[in-house]
Amino acid sequence: MTTAPMNPKAGVSGPGKYSVRTDKLELGSTSYGEGKATQEIKSGAPLAKTANTRPAPASAIGQPVTPLYAPTERPNEPVTAGIDQGAGVGSDALMVNQPADYTNFNANIQSYTPVLSYIASLQNTSPETRRAIRQLRDSL
Repeated sequence: MTTAPMNPKAGVSGPGKYSVRTDKLELGSTSYGEGKATQEIKSGAPLAKTANTRPAPASAIGQPVTPLYAPTERPNEPVTAGIDQGAGVGSDALMVNQPADYTNFNANIQSYTPVLSYIASLQNTSPETRRAIRQLRDSL
């Protein structure tokens, strides 16, 4: 078995029955005797255990799945609830476009001002980092 690196000059292998290994790696058969080298390599270290990668069914997540043609679970809520037209609450009930409260953020960043100034003063600090620190300080 050869473990030579891939030959970049070999080009791309052909499709289907015309395909040929371009890395010259021959794994051999796994039948008796021929796959001995492969088995030795595989037995050199334990193979990694992979976690169950299958997605969990929606019913296992917690909320039951409502069938498509099931009766409504909110008979008193208009279909237009959550939008700015028609009956029901508008988009303000979604609290998406609420102004952010930066009081805590600004107080926390202000406590880091000496450290940020030190980082900006270092010789190997990138211009992008200095610019970001300057913008933070200017916004306080």
